[in-house]
Amino acid sequence: MDSKLILSIESSCDETSAAVVKDGREVLSNIIASQIETHKKYGGVVPEVASRMHIEVVNGVVLEALEEAGVTLNDIDAIGVTYGPGLVGALLVGLQYAKGLSYSLKKPLVGVNHIEGHICANYIEHKDLKPPFVSLVVSGGHTFIVHVKDYGKYDVIGQTRDDAAGEAYDKVARALGLGYPGGPKIDKLAKEGNENAIEFPKANFHDDTLDFSFSGVKSAVLNYLNKCKMQNIEVNKADVAASFQKAVIEVLKQNVLKTCRKKEIKKIAIAGGVASNSALRESLIKAAEKEGIEVLFPSQVLCTDNAAMIGSAAYFNFINGSEAKLDINAKPNLKL
Repeated sequence: MDSKLILSIESSCDETSAAVVKDGREVLSNIIASQIETHKKYGGVVPEVASRMHIEVVNGVVLEALEEAGVTLNDIDAIGVTYGPGLVGALLVGLQYAKGLSYSLKKPLVGVNHIEGHICANYIEHKDLKPPFVSLVVSGGHTFIVHVKDYGKYDVIGQTRDDAAGEAYDKVARALGLGYPGGPKIDKLAKEGNENAIEFPKANFHDDTLDFSFSGVKSAVLNYLNKCKMQNIEVNKADVAASFQKAVIEVLKQNVLKTCRKKEIKKIAIAGGVASNSALRESLIKAAEKEGIEVLFPSQVLCTDNAAMIGSAAYFNFINGSEAKLDINAKPNLKL
């Protein structure tokens, strides 16, 4: 089969990104314009601000991606774009831009699920990775365990019933006065703390499910901090960070390993922003090794929101005959 070049666009949250990806696994360019510095002062992403910033930079980011890849719009075989889940205003910016390109160039448009993009980041990092495998998707807005049966074929085994793991990290970091984004800051501080100092709850459901819940552990941390404040007890922030992180990781690890046993699969691919968490990686690799399970994860840049992962997902969808019509709309709560 001839090689296919995908121009992809990602704008689901606070990163505007464009990439050129060849055959779903080779990244020719991956340009990311981050808004972290802007949203830092608000302690989190402000949707309206995010949308306006996407509008300002999307054209420049796409042109830069083409230039770095050394290709023109005429060389592109299809345009891939995230259409959900995410912030509706932010999604619409990338989607409308991609539709305009598709219409004017008469090139196929491929809509991509953002979660699928995170899973496909592993195809870029690990060139020989093929389904089936189990994927643990952990990010600011999502926590899923997915049985990847084939390219584009997914079975969601477990998901969060409330806060996503990354969301809990951000809220706890804010309560500890660490700032935004919380994940990397807690990961760093936890290295100096004792993870057994405080026993925070780990949510386990009694029904036969592999779902998660992180609102309980987040509330327990906030209650602990309030109690210390009221009783004038000095808080060891490193111990709080380490103990909180341990409670989150234990549940993630336990559920994903249970899934592997259940499905008789010996390969886990981690994805999403929290996949770059050093404690999660170390802990999961160690536990999986005992059961002969291989753990794969993408490099740092592919863990965060980026268009290369969207380009990979778009390629596999495209060669499987999936094309979007120009009336495709943003779906902020899109399911996998």
